Amino acid sequence: MDLIQSYSEELKLIRKPWTKVWVWGLVLAVFLLPTYTTDAVVYIATMVFMLTVGVLGQNLLIGFTGQISFGQAGFLAIGAFTFGHLSMLGVPWALALVAAGVMAGIFGFLVGFPSLRLKGPYLAIATLGFGVAVYQIFANSPVLSGGRMGLTIQKLEEFWFLNMEQTYFYLYFIIAGLFVLLTYNIVSSYMGRAFIAIRDNDIAAEVLGVSLTRYKLLSFAISSFYVGVQGGMLALLLGYLEPNMFTFLTTIDFLVAVIVGGLALVEGSILGAAFVVIIPQLLSEYKEAVPFIYGVAIILVLIFQPLGLAGMWLKMRLYFRHWPFR
Repeated sequence: MDLIQSYSEELKLIRKPWTKVWVWGLVLAVFLLPTYTTDAVVYIATMVFMLTVGVLGQNLLIGFTGQISFGQAGFLAIGAFTFGHLSMLGVPWALALVAAGVMAGIFGFLVGFPSLRLKGPYLAIATLGFGVAVYQIFANSPVLSGGRMGLTIQKLEEFWFLNMEQTYFYLYFIIAGLFVLLTYNIVSSYMGRAFIAIRDNDIAAEVLGVSLTRYKLLSFAISSFYVGVQGGMLALLLGYLEPNMFTFLTTIDFLVAVIVGGLALVEGSILGAAFVVIIPQLLSEYKEAVPFIYGVAIILVLIFQPLGLAGMWLKMRLYFRHWPFR
């Protein structure tokens, strides 16, 4: 009975009453953000919610499964243009968003096959090739990308008493929240434990009965589904798409968010997305310095804080929990 209780406690998202108080307080503060700040800040927060979805998928692949991928820009483009074409055909945005994720997930499943044979830098190069190929296909196919004019997508209408920025804010807040909960459940399930086993030692995992083929392909498919949904959200938010929005620099944003936020930490995906969105906004007058800041941040994190911003937060909580005895 104690074992069952301890396992059920392990599966709980929030285990301590005091933690529930400050977590729900933080969620409420974010939810009420449009009531006490400007529309510009609300838009930035919306961008953070949107990027969080894709970074969660990237973290499932890199952080939890240990599979390197440099092709996220390709999956993002597939999801975005799938959403764009379906929207132009009159498909409701919710169905188009799911279809964008499914289409990217299918390509992710196919791209995952090299992971069965390749590891490390070899797998990274293979996925990078996919991302570059997708960009070239869209850039040279006016039928797919809309040519020089790109694709124009109808944006959402204002909902009830909310203005446009607030409408997108609350919609993306809900979507990001659902994907956060989904990710926590995946990580806590047998599937998530299989991902972690593959990351730690794939040979030992296979000996213990974990199917490397099934779970590596599943990890690629789920990660790509997340990124495809983000692509659809990006198309819906901007109302316009063109291929140059999905270059290799987009993949760099994903990698920076995962590494700086914290590998294999769901909270790290949220903090990493906030870092990638907010830093360019703070340095809007010095955009040429952003790549330098990214590079320095990655180096400092890898040297001094391998668990990233989320790891730093966990250490702070541990310190104050045992203070003043430690």
